[in-house]
Amino acid sequence: METIPITREGYEALKKEIEKIKKIDRPMNIKAIEEARAHGDLSENAEFEAAKERQAFIEGRLMDIGYRLASADIIDPDTLPKDRAVFASTVVLENIDTGETFEYQLVGPSESDIEKGRISITSPLGKAIIGKKPGEEIIMLAPGGKRYYELLDIL
Repeated sequence: METIPITREGYEALKKEIEKIKKIDRPMNIKAIEEARAHGDLSENAEFEAAKERQAFIEGRLMDIGYRLASADIIDPDTLPKDRAVFASTVVLENIDTGETFEYQLVGPSESDIEKGRISITSPLGKAIIGKKPGEEIIMLAPGGKRYYELLDIL
């Protein structure tokens, strides 16, 4: 089985999500199916069809999360090199054109959340940062053209 790198926070978030689905979402949906069945003819029962679709989504999500948890390779940022940017590194960038600075943690696609300063290693900026060292220039190809950053620090 191929391992999937994930941060400790991402792993814990998946565990919480799976517990929520098992303890709250799934029982609520089972109840919705039972209530819809009580309405009679299932062939024309939109509530029943919606609840069954929701059940399929829930079960698929549980399988997906279960797979990701089983194949997770938890990366501890404290054990990472500070001389170059790698998965789970926290980096400080400066936009060369505007002088703005940004702090991002490089994470997997399922963990990315720009509001929390977590960008995916598969995003254009994430791909451009990986492997760079402090002081190096980063050129990101964006739909609006090239953007230039400097990697100031790896925390």
